[in-house]
Amino acid sequence: MSVGLGDVSVGVAALCIGALVWSMGGRQSGVRRAELLFAGGGAVGAGPPSWERAVGELRRIRGRLRAEWWSLGAGVVLAVLGASVIPVVAGAVGVPLLRRVRLAGEARRARELRGDAVIALCSALAGEVRAGRQPGEALLRAARDSGGLGEAQAGVLAAARFGGDVPGALTSAARQPGGDGLLGLAACWRVAVDQGAGLAAGLDRLEGALRADRDQRADLRAQLAGARATAVMLAGLPVLGLLLGAAMGADPLRVLLHSGAGLGCLVVGGLLEGLGLWWALRIVRGVETA
Repeated sequence: MSVGLGDVSVGVAALCIGALVWSMGGRQSGVRRAELLFAGGGAVGAGPPSWERAVGELRRIRGRLRAEWWSLGAGVVLAVLGASVIPVVAGAVGVPLLRRVRLAGEARRARELRGDAVIALCSALAGEVRAGRQPGEALLRAARDSGGLGEAQAGVLAAARFGGDVPGALTSAARQPGGDGLLGLAACWRVAVDQGAGLAAGLDRLEGALRADRDQRADLRAQLAGARATAVMLAGLPVLGLLLGAAMGADPLRVLLHSGAGLGCLVVGGLLEGLGLWWALRIVRGVETA
C-alpha cells in the first residue's frame, strides 16, 4: 500500500512539473514571440534566455502564493519522500497558523506606517501654520500631503472646513491602529483654539515625542532580533537532524512515519517544539509590549 501511494505521489509530482515546464517553455515562448512580432513590425528577436524566463515565472508564482501555503507544499514533498499522508495533514494544519502569523505581521507593519504618517502630518501641519495659514486651512493642506488621518480623513477635513469639532474628529481618528499620535494632535488643537497658545510650537514638541517613541521601539526591536533569530534557529535544529540522518543512511522518515515508536516520538517532539517556540516568542513580544 505504501509503495503504491509513493508511486502515485511521484507520478502526480512529475505531471505538475511537466505542466509547469511546458507552460514556461512552450506557451510563454509562443506568447512572447507573438508580442515581439506585433510590436516590432515582424522582426522577432532572440529574447531573454529560457533560464531567465523560467526564473521570472517562478518568481511570479512565488509572489502570487501566500507564505502559509508553502507549509502544505512542504507536506506534499515529505509525503512523497516518506510515502505517508501524515506530512500532508501536518502541512494542512500549519496553514492557518502561518496565516495568523502573516496577518499579525501585516497588521504590525500597517500600524508602523500609520504612525509614520501621523508624524509626517504633524510636521507638515507645523510648517503650514508657520507659513501664516489658519489652522483649518493648514490641516486641509497637510492632511492631503501626508495621509496621516487614514480612513477618517473625510470626517476630520469636513470638521475643519465647516467649523466643526476638529479635536473630537481627531480623537475618533486616533482609534485606528497606529493612530495614537492623533490624540496629542487633538490636545494641541484644543489648547491652541481655547487658550490661544501657539499651535506650531505644540506640534513641534508632539512630533519630537512621537519620533523619540518610534526610534525607541525600533532600537528595542533591533536588540531583540538576535533573541528571535536564536529561537527560530533552535526550532530548525530537528530538521537539520533529519537531514543528517538521511545523509547517514538511517532513513529517519521511514522510522518516524511507519513505526509506532517513531510516531510517538514525532507527536511528542512536535508538541514540545511548538510549545518551546511559542514560549520564546511570547517572551520577546512581552518585552516589546512593556
